[in-house]
Amino acid sequence: MTDWQPDCSLAMLQRRAELLQQLRLFFFQRQILEVDAPVLGRSTVTDINIESISARVSGDSAYLQTSPEYFLKRLLAAGSGDIYCLGKAFRDGEAGGRHNPEFLLLEWYRLGWDEHQLMDEVGALISHLYEARGLPSLMVHRRTYSQCFSQVLGIDPHTAALSDLQALATAAGSPSWAKENRANCLDLLFSLKVEPQLPSGLVFVHDYPDCQAALAQTMVDSQGQRVSRRFEAFLNGMELANGYFELTDSNEQRRRFEVDQARREDANKPIVALDNRLLGALEQGLPTCAGVALGVDRLLMQLQGAASIAEVMPFSWNRC
Repeated sequence: MTDWQPDCSLAMLQRRAELLQQLRLFFFQRQILEVDAPVLGRSTVTDINIESISARVSGDSAYLQTSPEYFLKRLLAAGSGDIYCLGKAFRDGEAGGRHNPEFLLLEWYRLGWDEHQLMDEVGALISHLYEARGLPSLMVHRRTYSQCFSQVLGIDPHTAALSDLQALATAAGSPSWAKENRANCLDLLFSLKVEPQLPSGLVFVHDYPDCQAALAQTMVDSQGQRVSRRFEAFLNGMELANGYFELTDSNEQRRRFEVDQARREDANKPIVALDNRLLGALEQGLPTCAGVALGVDRLLMQLQGAASIAEVMPFSWNRC
């Protein structure tokens, strides 16, 4: 029996430690405060596409946190200033070559910044890590969500009829997609059709559809379409980070949470109670800011050329 052994090599364990040092130094030099957020909380996300891992604490229901976002926003509302957290996060049902139910997440927030300024900083961080390893210069691209769909599928995701999106999703997936909602159809098409066509290097996709706003603000773009002020970053075709120009309106956030709850109920998924402490922080006043969450294990995969997330982790779920 050898399944007691770690997944990654001792050399990879050293590379992992070096990366954590480099990340912390990057933020120290930019005077961004490191904070540690709880990984166990009484509330969790309502997002229909994310499943939390439940726990029991002294007879009460609890959850392992899918990200430190809600706790960090409470710190921001309390006046913390620019902050980052480098720690474990958890998601149920996520295991495979690019997923592990327990993973290392880097999340940070910049006061007074918008999503484009934060994309610049994400690019600076990844470019710095490439240079530190003597890797070839990193090519950085920016594309709107609309440009991605137009180039690959020849449609405008903001104006395409739902029936057309359902037809495309059915062709790409299965007949069950014929009755799916707009957001889910777009997610499927992006994952199966658009994402594989992204160029190598670091690609920022921004201006997502309004129906995928999550915790981001929205705006009307130059084409007159209402879009989400969020971005995703892909490194050599692998999804790496998700960022927002953060929503600060507590009433709108409550409305979105309630929509999430209704969707979960329709899908026969567990109903998650609203995080009233987060809503209270928004009511108190979340400063204008942009935030991003970045998967550190996936980043290390790309930096080291690993084919599986298990190769860069001391112990994947299969050996826990």
